Amino acid sequence: MTIVRRHHAVTAINAMESSPTLARLAALTQDSSNRLKAVLPLIPPMLRVSLQAGPIEGDSWCVIVKNNAAAAKVRQLLPAMAAHLRTKGWDVSTIRIKVQTQ
Repeated sequence: MTIVRRHHAVTAINAMESSPTLARLAALTQDSSNRLKAVLPLIPPMLRVSLQAGPIEGDSWCVIVKNNAAAAKVRQLLPAMAAHLRTKGWDVSTIRIKVQTQ
């Protein structure tokens, strides 16, 4: 007896809709991207390309930066960034910086 299995391709959207875990991950990713977009006006234009949205853990958000020089400058802007996000309705008490290693 031979069993024939047919594998059907599943789109990422279908997978997210059928999995609460993936749906939560997608929502967190979108939220993190929205936070970065909200604070970009506070970042000097030349520094913006060095930033990426990072993970959210409770009321803590992480910003990923490309190098230590960018991290030093962004570190100075963290209080203003956190205050700006709070005025926009996000519950952010801490913004962490992670330097991207390659």
